[in-house]
Amino acid sequence: MRHWPPLPAWKKVRAMGWLDRLRRAPPPAPADPQAEMDRALAAARAGDYATALDVWERLARAGHARAQNNIGACFSEGLGGLERDPALAARWLQLSAAAGDPVGQRNLAALHFKGEGVAQDYARAADLYRAAAEQGDAPAQDMLSWMLLEGEVIAADIPDARRWAEAAAAQGIASSMTRLGMLYHNALGVERDTAEAARWWRLGAIGGDADGQAMLGAAFHLGAGVPRDTLAAYEWLLRGHEGGSGLAAPFLDPVRASLSPAQQAEAEQRARAPLPEATP
Repeated sequence: MRHWPPLPAWKKVRAMGWLDRLRRAPPPAPADPQAEMDRALAAARAGDYATALDVWERLARAGHARAQNNIGACFSEGLGGLERDPALAARWLQLSAAAGDPVGQRNLAALHFKGEGVAQDYARAADLYRAAAEQGDAPAQDMLSWMLLEGEVIAADIPDARRWAEAAAAQGIASSMTRLGMLYHNALGVERDTAEAARWWRLGAIGGDADGQAMLGAAFHLGAGVPRDTLAAYEWLLRGHEGGSGLAAPFLDPVRASLSPAQQAEAEQRARAPLPEATP
């Protein structure tokens, strides 16, 4: 008999505690699990986690892997009025990952990477990220690419890092777009191509990645792969800096000093505007 992880009571507003419910026999599986998942997702998006967790609990105990992941994620992140409990999160995520759910694999990988609720184990994290990546999970592809490129916690593999970055970028992951720009800029596994680097940085920047914004600003400042444009450089460096990228700092003062007060004000106004749409 499978022993399901216990679920403590939510907040006092809930009419029935989880411990009371779990002493009973498992509820019958819903007739239409996908319809129930859709209903739970709609409730969660509306902020009604009580309803969402009710649905996910019934589905999870019936063996629904994504529902198991969702409960695990709530405990991992402290959602829905739950206290953060990484150990309990790991137990639910292990069920989800073992059933082959890519999101469960990715979320369990994150716990192993950080050592939350489970022993820190970079190799196990990489294996789980790879399992999710092979199923097409874009955030897992991105994280695996980063680990393979950095080579700090697992062995570096530049061709594999590029392959997974390309897969994630094709699904719109901006940080992987920026990473591809770095590969072309630094000639890692490819011929150095500043224009291709700038193209990827532009895509990452427009996608909202702060490092991509900073590197695009640096490219405009240096005229590397794009025409030199100090106004555009300052705009993108400001976006990157405001987004938390440390890559912008070395360029900000020199670029600012090259602009008139009016140009600075114009670039600052552009930096506050919504991001432009990507163009082919």
